Amino acid sequence: MGFLRIEPRTVTRFWASVTEANLVAASTQRPTGIPPLGDIAWGAHICVFYETKEDLLDAATAYFEAGLNSHEFCVWAVSDPLGVEDAEKTLRRSVPDFDARIAAGQIEILQGYEWYLKGNEFDPQRVTDGWHDKLNEALSRGYEGMRASGNAFWFEANQWKDFCQYEEELDLSLAGKKMIVMCTYSLGKSRAVELLDVARAHSFTLARRAGKWEFLETPELREAKREIRRLERAVDVLSNPFPGSQRLTARERAVLAQLVRGATGKEAGRALSISHRTVEFHRANISKKLGAKNLVDLVRKVTSGIG
Repeated sequence: MGFLRIEPRTVTRFWASVTEANLVAASTQRPTGIPPLGDIAWGAHICVFYETKEDLLDAATAYFEAGLNSHEFCVWAVSDPLGVEDAEKTLRRSVPDFDARIAAGQIEILQGYEWYLKGNEFDPQRVTDGWHDKLNEALSRGYEGMRASGNAFWFEANQWKDFCQYEEELDLSLAGKKMIVMCTYSLGKSRAVELLDVARAHSFTLARRAGKWEFLETPELREAKREIRRLERAVDVLSNPFPGSQRLTARERAVLAQLVRGATGKEAGRALSISHRTVEFHRANISKKLGAKNLVDLVRKVTSGIG
């Protein structure tokens, strides 16, 4: 049975997410304009892979229209296959008072090359700081928050590692901030390994192909879902009766829950703050009380009536 590997950056973001500021920010759901996502909390980092120029325009236009109508400050850093004129023309068709919003400074459309590659150099910290500077300005002007989007034009191979690091650092920096970021990538220019690298650094990953939306699952996401199902089964062991459950002590039920979720004896001991030998002692007692021949038989007896 496999186990979900929790990376340090995930733990860091978890603790950042429980700050008071983030609890306040997360309490307000924002419309994304993207049907599969619906409303999401501040701090979201969205990845959209697009197939055609039209797919990119459709996704970005719906995203920014929702932000403008929600009194958010919007920033769109465009690059091939789009230019500033393409972006303005498309938004003007969807947002009736678009010119008035530009004049009021509610939306900025930037050249992606100038934003990301100032002086022909990619500085991840400068770009991340730039987003946050614009957020602070937006809040000082009375906007609800900020939404941004940047289209990934493709760097030289030796810059890919730096760009992935930027995406990960940006993802961490969004915790507790009234900001939503959508990064867009061309499917046609992305290799399989790049798809995986990018998906890992975002809260949500979708694809827009031929006018239709698709959710993309990474191996990590599939494993996370399996781990959640295992944890749910473990919770069921603690909360629901099963044949022989009344003969188990509270400590034995806690040990049993760890075993059902797939923990080894050592892992169960660490989780319960007891020794590995104590876990084995309880497991032997549990097996005897439930008439189980081995661990597999024990798990089968306990989970046969669950789900």
